[in-house]
Amino acid sequence: MKIACIGGGPAGLYFAISMKLRDPAHEIEVFERNPRGVTWGWGVVFSDQTVENLTANDPQSANVIASEFAHWDDIDVHFKGEVITSSGHGFIGIGRKRLLEILQDRAAELGVTLHFETECDPADPKWQSYDLVIAGDGANSRFRETHEDAFAVDVDVRANKFVWLGTSKVFDAFTFAFEETEHGWIWAHAYRFAPDCSTFIVECSEDTWRRFGFDTMSQADSIAACEKLFAKYLDGHPLQSNASHLVGSAAWLNFRRIKCDNWAVGNTILLGDAAHTAHFSIGSGTKLALEDAIKLAEVLNRPGLTRDAALFEYQAERNLEVLKLQNSARNSTEWFETFGRYLHFEPLQFAYSLLTRSQRISHENLRLRDRDWLEGVERWFWKRATEGRSNKTAPPMFAPFKLREMSLENRITVSPMAMYSAVDGVPNDFHFVHYGERALGGAALLFTEMTCVSPEGRISPGCTGMWNADHVAAWKRIVDFVHSNSKAKICLQLGHSGAKGSTKVGWEGNDVPLDQGNWPVMAASDLPWSPVNQVPTPMTRADMDAVRDQFVAAVEMAVECGFDMVELHAAHGYLLSGFLTPLQNKRTDEYGGSLENRLRYPLEVFGAMRDVWPKDRPMSVRISATDWAGEQGITPDDAVAIGEAFAREGADLIDVSAGQTSTDAQPVYGRMFQTPFSDKLRNEAKLATMAVGNIYEPDHANSILAAGRADLVALARPHLVDPFWTLRAAAALDYRDIHVPPQYLNGQAQLARNLKREAEAAAAALRA
Repeated sequence: MKIACIGGGPAGLYFAISMKLRDPAHEIEVFERNPRGVTWGWGVVFSDQTVENLTANDPQSANVIASEFAHWDDIDVHFKGEVITSSGHGFIGIGRKRLLEILQDRAAELGVTLHFETECDPADPKWQSYDLVIAGDGANSRFRETHEDAFAVDVDVRANKFVWLGTSKVFDAFTFAFEETEHGWIWAHAYRFAPDCSTFIVECSEDTWRRFGFDTMSQADSIAACEKLFAKYLDGHPLQSNASHLVGSAAWLNFRRIKCDNWAVGNTILLGDAAHTAHFSIGSGTKLALEDAIKLAEVLNRPGLTRDAALFEYQAERNLEVLKLQNSARNSTEWFETFGRYLHFEPLQFAYSLLTRSQRISHENLRLRDRDWLEGVERWFWKRATEGRSNKTAPPMFAPFKLREMSLENRITVSPMAMYSAVDGVPNDFHFVHYGERALGGAALLFTEMTCVSPEGRISPGCTGMWNADHVAAWKRIVDFVHSNSKAKICLQLGHSGAKGSTKVGWEGNDVPLDQGNWPVMAASDLPWSPVNQVPTPMTRADMDAVRDQFVAAVEMAVECGFDMVELHAAHGYLLSGFLTPLQNKRTDEYGGSLENRLRYPLEVFGAMRDVWPKDRPMSVRISATDWAGEQGITPDDAVAIGEAFAREGADLIDVSAGQTSTDAQPVYGRMFQTPFSDKLRNEAKLATMAVGNIYEPDHANSILAAGRADLVALARPHLVDPFWTLRAAAALDYRDIHVPPQYLNGQAQLARNLKREAEAAAAALRA
C-alpha cells in the first residue's frame, strides 16, 4: 500500500515502522510540520506492559529505548508541610525528543521517507492518491476537524489550567507538590526522564490561575512566577519551556478529552491522540498511541482481511482498552479538579486518596508495592476509627463504626434487595432464613428490602409491608433472631412506590404492570413511569398528610419490632424520589419548582419519622445522587444540598445511590460506579455516607474506606449468592478478630487455612 502518515510523533512513526516490519513493500511517507529535533513536551512515562508490547513488535527499537530509560520507584506527596513517600511503583521514562530520534532512525533504516517542516492541508487533493492517510497529528488534528461530523467527535474541555515545563533538577521520586498560596492551591507533577532533566507540570484551577494573573503574564514572567512558587523543590534549578510557539497565557492549557465514535472515514484513519486522549496525570497518551500503531499495522496485514474489515477490527479491538484508560483518566482528572474537598484530610490519607484516585491502583495492589507503607495507613485508619484505642494493623473494612449509640462491628452492610416473596406484605419463612443467614455471615449491618407503608404503596404484590400487627409480629421474629444469634444490627428501610407501583414481581418483568388486580397509584405529578404504566393521580394535601402518617405509623411499629435503625427510601423514582427529581415533579404549588420546594414534602415526612424514632438510634436516607440526565435532572451538586437538608432534619447517614428515576436516563456503569457520588457528599458536605453500586471485592471496600470516599460499604448482589461474603473476606485476608457464630468456628478456621495455602501457591507460581 501507499501510505501517508500525518504527524511525526510516536503514533505516526511507530505505525510506519510496524507496517514496514510486516511488509517492506509498503510505500510509507511521514510528514512532520516541525524541523527535525524540535518537539513539544518533555518526558514520556511507560508501563512494563507497554515495553513488553514494543519488544514483541520490534525488539531492535525496543532494546534501544529500554537501554535509555530512567527508572524510579518512589512517589513523594508534599502536602501541608509533610512528605509522604511510598515505594514499589516501578516507573520508567524517556525524553520525548530522544524517543522520537530513536523512532526516526529506525523508520529511516526500514525505508520510510521522512519529510520535516512540511505543512499538510487536509483539503489538498494529493491525499487521494494514497491508499491510506494516517492522521497521527495529535489532539489538535486538522484532519479530524475537517471531518468532525463523520468521525463523530466528542470533546470535553476540562476545568483546570496546566503548563508543561522542564527543569535540570533531577527528581529521585515521582513528585506531587501541593502549595497553598494567597491566591489558592497550586501544585506540580514532576518526574525524571533523563540523567539531567525532569518534566515539571504546574496545575491549578482556573480561578487560582486568574488570581495569580497568569492570564495576563508573558511566558517568561509565568515561568519566573512558577520558579518562585516551587523554589524549595527546584534547589536553584530553572524551569524552562520548549513551547516557544505559544505566546503568553497560551502556554497554559485546558486538557481536552477527545473521543470519536468513528476512527476511519474514507481513506483517513485516526491514530493516537487524534482519535482519543487520556489525561496527563495517568501518563498513558503515548502508550495508547504506540499500541494503536501496533494493532492497526497487525490488522492491515492480517491475511484474508479486506481493508474495511481491518479498519473495523482496529477500532473494535482497541476501543475497549481506550475506554478503560479514559475512564481511569476521567477519575484521575476529576480528583485534581475537586481535590479541594480533601484538604481536611491528614497528609497520609490525602496521599492514599491521590494514589488510588484512578481506581487502577487498589488497596492490595499498594500492599504488593509497599507493604510497610500500607500497614501504616491501616494503623492510622484503625486509630482514627477507635478514637485512639487501637493501633491494629488490619484492613479498614473490619474497623468499627458508630452512629449515635449504635455500634457496628465492621464497615460492611447488606444492601436492601427486593425479594418479592411476601404475602399481603407479611414476611415469611423465606425472609426469616434470608435475613437470618446474612446476619450470621459477618456483615455488621443488615438492611431490609424496601418495606412499604401501605398496601397501595407496594411496588408489587410480593413486597413486604409495615402497616398492621401481622407485619409487626413477623418482623419482630426476624429481628429477635438477628439480635440473639449474631453481632449484626438490622435496619428497616421504609418506602412508598409512587408511580412505579402496582407492577409484577421482579423476575416476571421489571416495572411491568400487573395483568390483573392493579391498584391505583399516586405521585407528585400525573406523569406515568413509562408509556405502559398507569398515569398516577397527583397527590393532594390530604393525600400527603395520609402518606406522612403512614410512614410515622410504620416507624412506631419498627420500635415495637426492636429495629436498630430506620432508613427512608427517597431514591430510584419511588414516591419521595418523584418529589425530589424535576423529571417527575411538575407541580406548580409550593411542592414543585425549585429544589427547596421539591424537598419540602420529603423533609416533612422524614422529620415526622424522626420525631417518633428513639433519639439514641440512627436514621438514614437513600437518595439518587444523579438522574443521569445532565442539567435537566438531579445533579451531584443538587445531591449535596439534598444530603445537607436531610442531615439538618436529623439524618445520620446518607445512603448514596443513583439513577432509576427516568426511563431516559443514560447511566455510566463500571466498577464502583456510584462511589464518586458518595465521595462528593462525604467530603464536600462533611456527611457520613454509605457507598453502593457494583462493589464486589474486599479490595474495593478497603480502597473506598481508606481513601475516605465513604464510611460504610454496601454490597447487594454478592450477598445474594454468598450470605457469608464478609466471613469469607476475613478468611481470605487472614483477619481472625471477626465474630464467627460458634457453630461455624471450625469451618471458618479451615477456610482461612485453605485460602492461605492457595494464596501462597499462587505467589510461588508467580515468582517462578
